[in-house]
Amino acid sequence: MRTGKDLILATREFAQDNTAKSWTAIVSTALLMLAATCAILFFANWWFLQLPISLLLGLLMVRMFVIYHDHQQHAILPRSKLAKVIMRAWGIFAMTPSCIWQHSHNHHHNHNSKLRSTHIGSYPVMTTERYKNSSQQERKKYLMMRHPVTILLGYFTVFILGMCIVPMLENLKANKDSLLALIFHALLYAIVTVTLGWQMAFFALFLPFFIASALGSYLFYAQHNFPLVIFREKEGWSYECAALDSSSYCKMGPFMNYMTGNIGYHHIHHLNAKIPFYRLPEAYAKMPELQTHRTTSLSPQEVLRCLSLKVWDVEQQKLLPLKEALAN
Repeated sequence: MRTGKDLILATREFAQDNTAKSWTAIVSTALLMLAATCAILFFANWWFLQLPISLLLGLLMVRMFVIYHDHQQHAILPRSKLAKVIMRAWGIFAMTPSCIWQHSHNHHHNHNSKLRSTHIGSYPVMTTERYKNSSQQERKKYLMMRHPVTILLGYFTVFILGMCIVPMLENLKANKDSLLALIFHALLYAIVTVTLGWQMAFFALFLPFFIASALGSYLFYAQHNFPLVIFREKEGWSYECAALDSSSYCKMGPFMNYMTGNIGYHHIHHLNAKIPFYRLPEAYAKMPELQTHRTTSLSPQEVLRCLSLKVWDVEQQKLLPLKEALAN
């Protein structure tokens, strides 16, 4: 079984962009989103039909976001000027401007599971000792950032606030796309509401964005906050271990794998971010080393287990619920 650098080098076989597949994924997903939006408009008088279509549109937005995510990491269409323009526009539309996403996500990949660096581009993780020594205000802030409601409201907390408002206030000149995203969204909601009514704005814009953001926020959380995860100090950290020990494989069926762009194979993505999303299952099937993974799923029980985890216990080497950690 290959390990370390040999394992990472072995994944290069799959880190090859197929231009036709990449463009097909972008165009087909965009057309499906357009079709869903048109269907919501067509069924304007039947909200009970608009509701499931709106849910479907939200899932398609997750898929497009993963495609955008791959492009930002140069896994697909790295030399296409047209793709760069389209993906920058999508980043503004999806409230994740490329200037913000690249900085935070690149840091996340290079520091994933390091106890001192997990707060940038990810959800913060405190050790039990650090939590006990923190002030009441620090504890409240920490628990709020990891709270299930914060994740559920990811449209507001992660995307509008975290990806747009905060970066804009910190450095408007460098993060002008954040301001552009906020202005664009305000205008989009205003135009749709005035011309097509609040119901269309709700089902074609707000609900899909809300669903996509909530699912995206949870996936990002559960990919690195699950029962078998391992966190390390900087001294014991390695890129391979951060991928295989600290990034989950989320088991999904064919439908959800399609809608999430195979993001469930997250341990492989962290091992080599240049592997296009459509080649992750292939890498998984052909490399036995990638099949000894730490697994989670989207079952209600597993979701609740992941959400209950709060602090890293150094002695037990486990991410624990708060009550269990403080009882020791």
